[in-house]
Parts: sequence; C-alpha cells; structure tokens
Amino acid sequence: MEEQVIEMPCPMCHDEDNLRMIAHVDEIPYFGEHTQVTVLCHSCGWRQTDFIPAEGRKPGGWTFEIESEDDLSVRVVRSSSCTVCIPELDLEVNPGSAATGFVTNMEGLLVRFIDIVKMVSKSIGDDEPENQQILLGMLHRLQHAGREGKALKIELLDPHGLSQILHERAIDRDLTQEEIDSLPVGPDPAVFSA
Repeated sequence: MEEQVIEMPCPMCHDEDNLRMIAHVDEIPYFGEHTQVTVLCHSCGWRQTDFIPAEGRKPGGWTFEIESEDDLSVRVVRSSSCTVCIPELDLEVNPGSAATGFVTNMEGLLVRFIDIVKMVSKSIGDDEPENQQILLGMLHRLQHAGREGKALKIELLDPHGLSQILHERAIDRDLTQEEIDSLPVGPDPAVFSA
C-alpha cells in the first residue's frame, strides 16, 4: 500500500504538506469487495478510516437480535456515517467529526458500549446513586447479551448505506426520508473525495 499526497490542509492542524491517503482494496468475506481508505496527517497524527463497498449502496438500516452466545461472533461492518443503537437500553452512538469505520463482531460492538458506560459511571461518581444504578443495569445487560435467555437488539442506521451485519437473521431495510434527514453523517465526506 502506497501513501498518496493529498493537496489539502489537515482538517485538525491545518498543515498543508503532510496529509496522505492510503487505499486498500480487499474482499471481505460475504460482504464483497470493499476499499479501505485511510487519510492521515504525519504532522499531528490525525487519521480517518472508512470502508467503501465496490457497488453503490442506498441509505439503509440493519437490525439484529443477539439471542445466544454464538451470536456474539456475528460480523459487523460499521462505516463512519453509521449510528449504532441499542433501543432497549436507550443507547445510541452517533458518528462525530472523528468517526471511523471498522469491521468487528457483535461482541466487539458490545465491548465499545461497555467501555462508554464504564467511563460515564466513573465520571458521575457516587454522588448520583440513582444514575449509578441505571448504569449498572445497562452494564449487566450489555455483558450478558445472548446469555441467560437475555436477547438484545442492535440497530445500524447508515444514511450512506455502507454498514452491514452478516447473518441470515439480520434484517435490512431502507431508511425513511425522515430518518435520513435526522441522522448525522460523520466526518466531512470531502476528505475522502480529495
């Protein structure tokens, strides 16, 4: 993989000489051909990664119910434009300006939520016992998803249609125009079109 110079300033430090792009085309099993694009700045260390499918996609949502421990190995491709939701726990991770795409499995996705809940729990301390109890309940559900008969629904909502869940029980659907209009889209796509 060869780095290519991008003739635009870094979106973080604005250095005009150190922005590079690496593109790598790969076949992701069952998802098809994808291009992994990483834009990085050698000056400040900022980096942005995303996965772009070879074939065009339309805005879409994916839903999957984690019903057993086996479901924790189900593969997930999450693009930088994807919002990940766990409706039952009222948890949602929206893409921000530094969002990156990644390939993981359901367990890896849950670990990301577990880490966030733990961080929030530490930040509020013992001063808010009611909120601590709510967070402990969330943590327990996340850590026991698919175990002890406790199913947990995961949703991916992607206005660019680049995210997917690989399993025959995964349900894909088109997003409504209202959903498309209300969803954040993550980093400025101009970075990837440079």
